[in-house]
Parts: sequence; structure tokens; C-alpha cells
Amino acid sequence: MKIGSKSVIKKAYFTWPHQVSIGENCICEDHVNFRYDGIWRPGPSIVIEDNVYIGSNSEFNICDHINIGKDVLIASGCKFIDHNHGYHRIDQKIRLQPPEVEAIKIEDDVWLGTNVVVLKGVTIGYGAIVAAGSVVTTSIPSMEIWGGIPAKKISSRNNEEFNNHMRLSGTF
Repeated sequence: MKIGSKSVIKKAYFTWPHQVSIGENCICEDHVNFRYDGIWRPGPSIVIEDNVYIGSNSEFNICDHINIGKDVLIASGCKFIDHNHGYHRIDQKIRLQPPEVEAIKIEDDVWLGTNVVVLKGVTIGYGAIVAAGSVVTTSIPSMEIWGGIPAKKISSRNNEEFNNHMRLSGTF
């Protein structure tokens, strides 16, 4: 397992520690579950960049990959699940069907409220905010505020802040 300098990891659970990489200056509160849900393979598959806060009782249930960008705030009880059970074949039991798997990406400066669930294939853009208790089933553009089940756009943040970020990063 890789843990960057000045990071604090309280009581946490790991199925495959080599699948987890945590950057510098991160805080991981109690009872966070880092679950790589698959057979052994080289890692890491759970990548958390610098200055990330992860609240207690959060869960990473990953078969493929998740990348958490810099300066992300993840409140208590959030869940990240990059796979579903296969269910399309009616002639085969659901538990025997191969899973549907797609990576998750959380870009920089995102804030996820308490008990947010992020499902497979989702990208949450730079500076986005997701309201407490939301279930994110589709990607969220940068600088938007979403909430609900399933999560939908509620509002936008200041576009000037986003444009400054894009200029400084060389994107435009």
C-alpha cells in the first residue's frame, strides 16, 4: 500500500492493500472500507490524490478502477461501486453472470455530501458538488451542483472560478 507523507489513516479495512494508493496530506477517518472486489492483480486500482478528506464509514467497492482527484471532500458514509451484477440473461442465475464494470473518476475540488452513492462509469467534474443522500448514476459536468435519487442538476457554481482553473491548467 502506498501512503503519502503527512497523511493520516485511522482504523480502516483493506482486502488487497497493494490496490490502494493514497496521496500526501490526506485524512481518512475511522471505519473506511477499501475493498478491491476481484482476484489478485497488480495495482493500484483505488487511487486517491493529495489533500483528500474521506469521512468515516465510507466504502470503496471496486472491481476495475477509481481515481479521486486533489482537494476532494468526501463526507461520512459515501459509497463508490464500479460494478453491477450481470442480469441480462434470463436463462442464467444473476449470481452466475459476469459483472458489468466501468471505472469511476472524481476530478479535483469536488465535494460529496454525507451518504452519497457513486455508481459505475460516473465521472464527477472539477468543482462539482453533490448533495447529501444522492445517488449518482450519470456523469456530472464541472462546476455543477447535483442532488436527489437519481441525482439531477440543481444549480451551477461561478463559471469565472472554473474558467480561471482551466486557463491555469492550460486546457484553454
